[in-house]
Amino acid sequence: MTLTHSRVLNINIPANATWAQNGVTIAGGHGRGDATNQLNEPHGLFVDDDETVVIAEWANHRIVQWKSSDTTNGQVVAGDEGKGNGLHQLNRPTDVLIDKETNSLIICDYGNRRVVRWSRRSGTTQGEILIDNIQCYGLAMDEQRYLYVSDDELHEVRRYQLGEKNGTRVAGGNGKGNGLNQLNVPTYLFVDRQQNVYVSDNSNHRVMKWNKGAKDGIVVAGGQGEGNALTQLYHPNGLFVDTLGTLYVSEFGNHRVMRWTQGDKKQGAVVVGGNGQGAGANQFNYSYGLSVDRHGNLYVADVNNHRVQRFSIE
Repeated sequence: MTLTHSRVLNINIPANATWAQNGVTIAGGHGRGDATNQLNEPHGLFVDDDETVVIAEWANHRIVQWKSSDTTNGQVVAGDEGKGNGLHQLNRPTDVLIDKETNSLIICDYGNRRVVRWSRRSGTTQGEILIDNIQCYGLAMDEQRYLYVSDDELHEVRRYQLGEKNGTRVAGGNGKGNGLNQLNVPTYLFVDRQQNVYVSDNSNHRVMKWNKGAKDGIVVAGGQGEGNALTQLYHPNGLFVDTLGTLYVSEFGNHRVMRWTQGDKKQGAVVVGGNGQGAGANQFNYSYGLSVDRHGNLYVADVNNHRVQRFSIE
């Protein structure tokens, strides 16, 4: 059995790693639009073992994949039938992951308040509903193939066995707030091999870690109010954690990606971006989703530049 997500869960990045400060556009970058060489507000993204990047396109209501062998054009793999709630349609998708076991895409269909699954086999024209009536924003899957979903309406994260409708709350769920047992608009997620859950607590400008079975979370980044100091975050979104427990987080409001090492909860370091809002190769115009390939290269959804940037590890 292949371990789903094992590529991400086992990523080992040296503690002193640095990245090229200029990103390379590997998807989109030709303005806002729905042509095969364009994106329209990319949100969440997932990098497969062969460096194929799967992207949730918020404003085109579709999922596209871009192969590393062709960074000029993408291919629609779900949706693209206009905004709607049919099984062949999506409405403002926010996140996507690949479930290798079933060779399918699992998608946060935000505008339709549901989580759907689409087969990756060619000829697939519609998906199936996995979870209904949930204001899902972010997704993660652990090695046991439990699915984790953030709900930005109930301010909680739930864990599901595939096929199960109700799930178990694993973070938040105590109303909107900034207590250690609360969340305020949870967005993107990461789950480590011990089933500890990391949550971008977007409107609290912090990242929380909920150890498996814990009633309260731990602040592992930010939590000092919104701002651009190294002690602060400003609307954190995409995140991942390497085998050393080092956290990488994309900040929507600060147009940068930061690294927070375990044990240093006081401040992080900027790894890419942080050069103001813009369209330069070293800039973002609202950085959103974040993913990593098995080599440690960073992939960032650059929302208002309608592109995905890859930053090579040096």
